[in-house]
Amino acid sequence: MGTAELACASLRALVKERASLDAEVVAVVTQPDRPKGRDLKPQPSFVKQAALELGLPVLQPERARNESFIAELRALRSDLIVVVAYGQILPPAILDLPHHGCLNVHTSLLPKYRGAAPIQWAIANGDAETGVTIMKMDPGLDTGPILAAEATPITAVDDAVALHNRLAQLGAALLVRTIFDHTAGRIVPQTQPVEGASYARKVTKEDGRLDWTQPAGVLWNHHRAFTPWPGSYTFLPGAEKNRLLKVCRMEPAAVTGHPGEILAADKGGIVVGCAGGALRLVEVQREGSRRLSVAEFLAGFPLQPAQRFG
Repeated sequence: MGTAELACASLRALVKERASLDAEVVAVVTQPDRPKGRDLKPQPSFVKQAALELGLPVLQPERARNESFIAELRALRSDLIVVVAYGQILPPAILDLPHHGCLNVHTSLLPKYRGAAPIQWAIANGDAETGVTIMKMDPGLDTGPILAAEATPITAVDDAVALHNRLAQLGAALLVRTIFDHTAGRIVPQTQPVEGASYARKVTKEDGRLDWTQPAGVLWNHHRAFTPWPGSYTFLPGAEKNRLLKVCRMEPAAVTGHPGEILAADKGGIVVGCAGGALRLVEVQREGSRRLSVAEFLAGFPLQPAQRFG
């Protein structure tokens, strides 16, 4: 059961290793096709696309709690259900179905960062490491007993995309190893400790706004965490109305200045002061326009030192 791109690595690993696991993937469950793009045509999820490529049957219930869907699952007589980024809370009627339970691949070292956006908040909070946890699901939100976990460092250049891709592969490999030992009865599930538990809330568009009163290190972490969505943005100075400027690429700068103050604006970048340190904007995009190098942007929208971003 999965919907987001994160789940595809685990699905492919299960299919690839089914012989060694002495198992078959009997069905794939994902969310219904949703309208996307300018024409709002229904588009399949990443997982549905992967399942069809692999020749697997696909179920797409509107709600996992539907009795008709639960009856379909029951008829499959599955020994194990794997859940990765599915996007719906599973009722006890599903959790209790398979003999070996429902296993979840979660992209944090539980109990830290339960919830919707563990990858983003690990980067945003400046953590030195994160990882993946395989847990046996219970009715709570990411509160089930832990079967296995593996850590990975968060480097200074990791953004949410790079870390997502690494954790997807790490989780897929750990899942295969864990299933083998779990179904053989060689793992004793460990209750999650109460101490250290935290919640990674869903990311909103407002999280992408650059608050120049924060230290440069904090904004750099947020920029990496919220790539590609919602991205980083600020508001241009000297405009009659708030005109949003998306910051596509930036880097720390070894100078200081007042929060939001433009310290330099030339082909080398737009250097902006923060509460501590500064950041150099390298590639930007105005609303309704394309991505531009700073040199291209300044040719049409010149900025001067001492102006301030909003």
